[in-house]
Amino acid sequence: MRGKAFKFGDNISTDHIAPGRLFHLRSNLPEFAKHVLEDADSNFAQNVKKGDFIVAGSNFGLGSSREHAPQIIKLAGVGAVLAKSFARIFYRNAINIGLLAVECDTDSIDAGDELDLDIENGVIKNLTNGTITKIEPLPPVMIKLLNDGGLVEHIKKNGDFKLI
Repeated sequence: MRGKAFKFGDNISTDHIAPGRLFHLRSNLPEFAKHVLEDADSNFAQNVKKGDFIVAGSNFGLGSSREHAPQIIKLAGVGAVLAKSFARIFYRNAINIGLLAVECDTDSIDAGDELDLDIENGVIKNLTNGTITKIEPLPPVMIKLLNDGGLVEHIKKNGDFKLI
């Protein structure tokens, strides 16, 4: 997977991702996605392209357990979220809806860098500055869920919660 990095700091909350003042858009997620992360970067939704990356510091997705936060990130076209750490509920919600969330060192990635992510081999290549970041490969069960499009799509496809 290849795309451009959009860099954010630590403690990006679900309210930064899915602003609470736009709560009324929860039933119209494509419209809500037009406002994703606007409280952290007012131009993000207009500039992100399919396959680009959100790159963040620690504790990405803290706050309420808004399931629509990872959903609108995915609908905006983001290929993966790379962060030093994730809030537990956000991470689980992301995997459940088929949004790749990867814990890794993000210090060598700057805004605008072109990245190549090889999740199966556990490598992020920064094509802009030449650095390589090793990541823990995801367990096969998580890769299967992601490849199927998330938990619901996996169950629809397999008729049960069969992961192996």
